[in-house]
Parts: sequence; structure tokens; C-alpha cells
Amino acid sequence: MRDKTQTNSAAPGDGLIRAGAVVFFIGAVATLVTVAPLFLGAKPFPAFMYGLCMLMGVGFLVAGAGVLRSVAAGRRQARASR
Repeated sequence: MRDKTQTNSAAPGDGLIRAGAVVFFIGAVATLVTVAPLFLGAKPFPAFMYGLCMLMGVGFLVAGAGVLRSVAAGRRQARASR
């Protein structure tokens, strides 16, 4: 029996996972940029830059929501195929 899902089709939650990865990456770069002056002995960045570091956590949560959405869709599909 052939699987009805195509290999290049997007599953529910894939967009959230990609968006979460992008936001996490932006937060990781902001963290590196913010922490670098502390090690180099330069003047630290303003406080709002430390707020940008929180994007790592936000991206992680968004990607986690995408994973949970994918799992829920897979469970629904498995129940429907019984």
C-alpha cells in the first residue's frame, strides 16, 4: 500500500518550526553580540540589546509549539486511518 503523503508536502506545524528556528538564530546572534564586549573589555551595549537575547527562548517555544502541532496532526491521522 502506498503512502498518501508526498515527500515534499508540508505537515502542520512545519511553518512554526521554521519560524522558531529563525527567531532562535536571531536571538543567538544577539546573545553573541551582546556578550562579546564583556569579554573584550569594551563598553557594554544598552539594556535593550539584552532584551533581544530573550528571542532565543521565544524561538525555542515557537518551535516547540510547532512540534506539538505536528505530533497532534500525526495522531489524528493515525486515528483516522484505523
